[in-house]
Amino acid sequence: MNDWIIKSSIPVECDVLNESLQFPSRNIYCVGRNYRDHAIEMGGDPQREKPFFFQKTSDILIKNGSELLYPKDTSDLQYEVELVVAISKDAFKVGLHEAKNKVFGYAVGVDITKRDLQKISKNSGEPWFSAKVFYGSAMISDIVPKEDSYHPDDIKISLEVNGKRKQFTGCNKMIWNVFELISILSQTIPLKAGDLIFTGTPSGVGQLQKGDIIEAKLIQNNSTSLSFVVE
Repeated sequence: MNDWIIKSSIPVECDVLNESLQFPSRNIYCVGRNYRDHAIEMGGDPQREKPFFFQKTSDILIKNGSELLYPKDTSDLQYEVELVVAISKDAFKVGLHEAKNKVFGYAVGVDITKRDLQKISKNSGEPWFSAKVFYGSAMISDIVPKEDSYHPDDIKISLEVNGKRKQFTGCNKMIWNVFELISILSQTIPLKAGDLIFTGTPSGVGQLQKGDIIEAKLIQNNSTSLSFVVE
């Protein structure tokens, strides 16, 4: 056992459906434009080009029932519902068959974006960091272990704002499916147990206002959900 020169930080814990034990989050990897309808919605090319990724730190993660403070540096805060994949084993340069064995389970997540800052970054050719990485910019429900879950292609996800449905899709409509994403990402990055992958959002993204109540759902037999209020 190693002796560290400083005390290691405790990982942000994620709840697991019907379990008392927690899932220790590590890195958060996000996939951009992985649904054709959203790619078109954002002015992109819906063809099956190579997926692109960006990263968040798990320290910004908040869980079901939390409050999201509206950041002062944006006037266009937007929601994006996503299927989240929780990784259970180290994965580096794995193929599709191996990728299936690296999954712990699935959750629903919401990626929060400062859309106005993202547009400025895009136009200037700068990274999206300030638009995508801030406290509360990623949320996650309880994780459903894969043994208790549908195959990811059979899962559906949805998001409601103040009781009105804004986003809904079957995860089989992804351009790159869950196992392809794991394999592609692992070719250059050693994935580790505890990593989370936000797999992209369908069309219907939109603005959040103070006072909004948001609920996102993972739709299957063992369903799970998350809700939060914008303050």
